[in-house]
Amino acid sequence: MAEQSPKTLTGAQALVESLERVGVEVVFGIPGGAILPAYDPLGQSKLVRHILVRHEQGAAHAAEGYAMTTGRVGVCMATSGPGATNLVTGIADAYMDSVPIVAITGQVASASIGTDAFQEADIRGITFPVTKHSFLVTRAEDIPTAIKQAFHIARTGRPGPVLVDIAKDALANEAPFEWPGDLDLPGYRPVLHPHIKQIREAARLISESRRPVLYVGGGVVKAQASEQLTELAHIAEIPVVTTLMARGAFPDSDPLHMGMPGMHGRVAAVGALQRSDLLITLGARFDDRVTGKLATFAPNAKVIHADVDPAEIGKNRAVDVPIVGDVKEVLTELIEIMRGADLPDFGPWTTYLSSLRDKYDRIEYEPTKDGLLSPEWVIKRLGEVAGDCFYASGVGQHQMWAAHLLPFEKPGRWLNSGGAGTMGYCVPAAMGGKVGRPEEVVWGIDGDGCFQMTNQELVTCALNDIPIKIAVINNQSLGMVRQWQTLFYGERYSNTNLESLRVPDFPKLAEAMGAVGLRAETPEEVEDALAQAMEINDRPVVVEFVCHKDAMVWPMVAAGTSNDDIKIAKDMAPDWEDEIL
Repeated sequence: MAEQSPKTLTGAQALVESLERVGVEVVFGIPGGAILPAYDPLGQSKLVRHILVRHEQGAAHAAEGYAMTTGRVGVCMATSGPGATNLVTGIADAYMDSVPIVAITGQVASASIGTDAFQEADIRGITFPVTKHSFLVTRAEDIPTAIKQAFHIARTGRPGPVLVDIAKDALANEAPFEWPGDLDLPGYRPVLHPHIKQIREAARLISESRRPVLYVGGGVVKAQASEQLTELAHIAEIPVVTTLMARGAFPDSDPLHMGMPGMHGRVAAVGALQRSDLLITLGARFDDRVTGKLATFAPNAKVIHADVDPAEIGKNRAVDVPIVGDVKEVLTELIEIMRGADLPDFGPWTTYLSSLRDKYDRIEYEPTKDGLLSPEWVIKRLGEVAGDCFYASGVGQHQMWAAHLLPFEKPGRWLNSGGAGTMGYCVPAAMGGKVGRPEEVVWGIDGDGCFQMTNQELVTCALNDIPIKIAVINNQSLGMVRQWQTLFYGERYSNTNLESLRVPDFPKLAEAMGAVGLRAETPEEVEDALAQAMEINDRPVVVEFVCHKDAMVWPMVAAGTSNDDIKIAKDMAPDWEDEIL
């Protein structure tokens, strides 16, 4: 029987079939001239749902949110020029936080590339520093291979964003459709299996230590290694700290958990790092927001550093035992060795840290101050009412309060912009997260500043039956910057006052975009608004909480200073009680 020749498709048809073959369920995007050929077959696909967003930045953040709640690759699409450049913030955000997304952009016709044609932008050049890899496709026959490779690169090794830029003539032209078999990517060989000698050396250092700490980053969540982390911590009774990106990787309720370290970290978590003699670093990158002044960070600690990305190991801090590999496999092998090891008694160390936690971290917040709501109390109360759901956050004070005060008992339920610190992340990320997990409750905690950057995606939610819930912490200011101006700029509030309590009127704005708008100004109204919001599941809900503007995030390590200089309030430092060690 004669071999059947491959079917001939346009590049646009090949793109859509390729997306179907790699298992794409949803694409967030906006059409435009250069990408328009792709929208005809995309609109006819029975397998791929397209969600028309209101801004391309929203498409990229929605792809991130989808990826973070599902573990799959998120997809966004835009046209050439400004459409593509509007994706850049989301692409950069995904790069910093290791989120697997594929951004597909249209490009001007191949003969016009480099001529400054209408809506031309060198999006590969623009995104080169913030993508794992990028493709410029100028031939229809190259589209299937580019798509298959892009998804493989995005989700393997250290996850991250990949760009596929496709010339308009490549989308319009026809070519035989040939789906590639096994991929051959010279130079791309992520190391997943750790070297056993390094695992044994790590176990030796743990056995010789007296004050070890598990310093846990977002890589543990990405590797789905929370179960193994918990097992190792309990086998050895080693204290744990979880970074902003790792919240939920280890249960907050576990007695070994000392909280989140860093610039706005808990005293016990910061103390655990600063006074340790061994950092067991898992999927973390020694970010400046954790280390403070690097030269003074954990000065007496040896370092075990396990990461799937070899470029991170030794980048910021010298390492005694480098382990390249998937964190889940690293932990699995380390557990096997540690289970039968003769370990020291880390009890005094854990008791010391627990005393710091009990003394400084058990804070009860009053509902109001000067007649206005306390933002800390509002966020804590929201977490108590909403419980174990998915939470997305904007960036600023509300992000830090949410990271500390919401209930984090399970991994992968916390969506936020850590590395890039992108204002405007919350609403579209929550939208993408809800698309990925429609059966789950998704709350976004946003500030009045952040919310005004991307709230137009509520229209997308209303029209596409995506019933997210957004809490707007309205303190009439850019709160985190205001805090810095209070502490370091003599209370000179230059351009951080958002001026008016009722402009915009957030409930009316929400209603105008097809959402339910609520407002709470008293503790009683908070209870009513939260109860109403939890009952509404057929439309998006926005709840404005009117809060006072002078609340500050404590503890705090001022930028560029040592973690040892942590303050628990203005001009107030903790008593480390080192003598009990």
